[in-house]
Amino acid sequence: MADELYFEDFQLGQKFESKGSVKITAREITEFAEKYDPQPFHLDEAAGKSTFFKGQAASGWLTAAIVMRMRVDTIKVHGGMIGAGVEEIRWTEPVRPGDSLHTETEVIGLRASKKRPELGLVTIYTNTFNQRGEIVMKSTVKFLAPLRSAQPAA
Repeated sequence: MADELYFEDFQLGQKFESKGSVKITAREITEFAEKYDPQPFHLDEAAGKSTFFKGQAASGWLTAAIVMRMRVDTIKVHGGMIGAGVEEIRWTEPVRPGDSLHTETEVIGLRASKKRPELGLVTIYTNTFNQRGEIVMKSTVKFLAPLRSAQPAA
């Protein structure tokens, strides 16, 4: 398979595993929370003790951003992965300081773009796991990929 993928390179049922894992630190969780999601259970362990999470938990949006980075590092689409929507995102377990995340992604849909004939629409389903094998996030997203056949001759 080429380093950069075109729409024609994707197949239904094709699977991608993230290259390695990403370890989450308390500092990263806190910094993200301070900037984007300042809730007590995201800001620090002590503040989170009396909440639903019984300690510090990462914002789901931080988890989603990390998963996006893993997708981009794993599925190298020619010209970049152009987001076309999120059908579903579910956070199923809290992500804690010290957790290491990795992903498994499957292609579940392929179709030509109706508006842009030089692009195809790829739908993927991703499970995000922690180091204990627990699913911490599930998501179904769509992205655009260029058709190789629509590229100008070199």
